[in-house]
Amino acid sequence: MVPVTNLLAFAVVAALLIAVPGPSVLFVIGRSLALGRRGGLLSVLGNAAGELLQVATVALGLGVVLAQSLVLFTVIRLAGAAYLVYLGIQAVRKRRGRSAGPDPLRSASTRRILREGFLVGATNPKSVVFFVAVLPQFVDHAAGAIPLQLAMLGATFLAIALVSDSIWAVAAGTARQWFARSPRRVAAVSTTGGVIMIGLGGTLALTGTKG
Repeated sequence: MVPVTNLLAFAVVAALLIAVPGPSVLFVIGRSLALGRRGGLLSVLGNAAGELLQVATVALGLGVVLAQSLVLFTVIRLAGAAYLVYLGIQAVRKRRGRSAGPDPLRSASTRRILREGFLVGATNPKSVVFFVAVLPQFVDHAAGAIPLQLAMLGATFLAIALVSDSIWAVAAGTARQWFARSPRRVAAVSTTGGVIMIGLGGTLALTGTKG
């Protein structure tokens, strides 16, 4: 088990880092503007599930191998960036097909939205570097059970991120509701969300190097 002092210190550090908008926040905002509040919240859940996979990888010791392998890291980084660009293009292409209501999704879209969020979270290179570099610093080696401690720290980070990202999703989705009063405005908002994701993907592809 992680000592309480270590866990509290990590929670403070994680909260401060999460408060600064990063790739996950921009992804959630883009999705919420394009898909509405429900789509944004589903994207938050999917993204968290993808990052949970990263936490499990780090806890099992595979995260270090990934972070130190330039080829593997680059493949994941470019795959994640390409997928973000793809989602952004899809949002722009389908902007005029979105409902002008506050919730443009159908119930059948739930699984797809969760899957897309999961893929983005699982291939986020920034979180891989964070989990590999920061989590071990708060582990108490004398307490043993290192994988369990890493998993607890990762779960703490994801819990804080889940709350923070959900707030962003609700805020952006609520803003979309106002714009949704006009089909022309909702098309413009969906385009904006798509452009945000395209820009995020391009940024990760060009600047998401290790270190």
